[in-house]
Amino acid sequence: MDKNYDKNIRNNFAFIDSNNVNLGVKELGWRLDFRKFRVYLKEKYQVKKAYLFIGYLPENQELYRSLQEFGYVLIFKPVMITKDGKPKGNADAELVLQVMID
Repeated sequence: MDKNYDKNIRNNFAFIDSNNVNLGVKELGWRLDFRKFRVYLKEKYQVKKAYLFIGYLPENQELYRSLQEFGYVLIFKPVMITKDGKPKGNADAELVLQVMID
């Protein structure tokens, strides 16, 4: 087995923009099971740490708690309300910064 293979496995991270994933899956008519998704990332890609970039809304505490129990590291973004009244968080800059850190 290649020595670099083991090294790469140990440092496998996932950087997930939760809004983009959620909207993409919803557009297909599906609902993402975040618990199963975390298991999939671990088993299929040996993801050691899965960062989930997510907008922060105080009323979603139970969701955040569940996501952490599933094994995600949550990175919160402030949420702005769009003109049509929908919440929107922008995680791009923080996501790129976390990639550079790791």
